[in-house]
Amino acid sequence: MAWLTVFGGTLVDKSSPGGDLTVVSHNVNQANPDPAGTARSLLAAGADVLALEELSPATAPACERALADVHPYHFQQGAVGLWSVHPLRDARAVPIMPWTRAMRATVDAPGGRLAVCVAHLPSVRVGLSGFTARGRDEALDLLVAEVRAEPERRVVVMGDLNGSTDDRALRPLTDRLVSAQTGAGAGFGFTWPARLPVVRIDQILLGGVRAASAWTLPATAGDHLPVAARIVLPLEPGP
Repeated sequence: MAWLTVFGGTLVDKSSPGGDLTVVSHNVNQANPDPAGTARSLLAAGADVLALEELSPATAPACERALADVHPYHFQQGAVGLWSVHPLRDARAVPIMPWTRAMRATVDAPGGRLAVCVAHLPSVRVGLSGFTARGRDEALDLLVAEVRAEPERRVVVMGDLNGSTDDRALRPLTDRLVSAQTGAGAGFGFTWPARLPVVRIDQILLGGVRAASAWTLPATAGDHLPVAARIVLPLEPGP
């Protein structure tokens, strides 16, 4: 009874029909043995905007070739990339770490502009003194500063955040943005590890838009499950 009181609401299907844009995010695994097959499997979700994390020099070109026909607009920097059926502009890397693991771009969607930020935060590590999340939390602080400074009113942050939305360390971000899975999913939406997922560390977080539905996609050759959401773009205010 105590468990149902705390978690019962999570099991309810909160999805609804409709939505203007489908977004998908996936940590493809830098050692992915079949990056082209992984990219092709993601096409089945019908994503308008697709974010990939943990790209490597070996996997990025294969993903780009597999996605090019459907997603002609593309920006990739370091280990993260964004593919879109709609034009991208103002795309740039976001410096949250010494090497590039975050980026942002404006999507010129039919319903109006949407800022999309793709991020892969560092992992929580285990050392001689126990668990340490210092690297992740320092990168998170820089990501939160980027979100706060974002000029667009409608924002999507997605990627591998190496933390669940229940993680208190992520509150500077989750207090500002709404989880698509929490608002419009069914169940816990666990994503890692892909073979037997026990935690959701891959997130789609929304500001100024809402999710109509959210779900996880079937496993690929990566070690995370992909996540997807169908979002509703509210009308932009007139001049």
